Amino acid sequence: MSSLNGVELHVYKPEFFDALKDFNLPKEQEQFTALPSEMLEVSHERHPIVILSDNEPVGFFVLHSSARVKEYTDNPDAMLLTAFSVNHLHQGKGFAKKGLQQLNTFIHQEFPTCNEVVLAVNKRNIPAQKLYEKVGYEDTGRRKMGKIGEQLIFSLSLVK
Repeated sequence: MSSLNGVELHVYKPEFFDALKDFNLPKEQEQFTALPSEMLEVSHERHPIVILSDNEPVGFFVLHSSARVKEYTDNPDAMLLTAFSVNHLHQGKGFAKKGLQQLNTFIHQEFPTCNEVVLAVNKRNIPAQKLYEKVGYEDTGRRKMGKIGEQLIFSLSLVK
């Protein structure tokens, strides 16, 4: 658990299910991500993470430590971030940025061997690219074709 201005990251727990299944995204955002209710499967390689504000789920993403990470980086200690979203009701309040700013501390606590987080962001999803860059992600120059077009591969180096 990591906290910044009342915003915390938590590993998913069943008590968050009802709030996450009610997540709503505008159609133009839904094309770029998956709703939390579709991504709640937990395994030793798949870790759903909830962004909480005052103990209410406002955002969500999944960290992967599976072989899928190798599609994005050669670093064996990296994790892949997917399905990042903030419930439409809570957008524009800084929750995405505050949640992402806690990744370094959170991952250091929960996944101490991880030293990099990679993600793919659609070339057309400019708001997401700007957000990731604001919190320290860098465009690696790598590209991948996704379901709806070209994906830019971004990386965040974690400091211990």
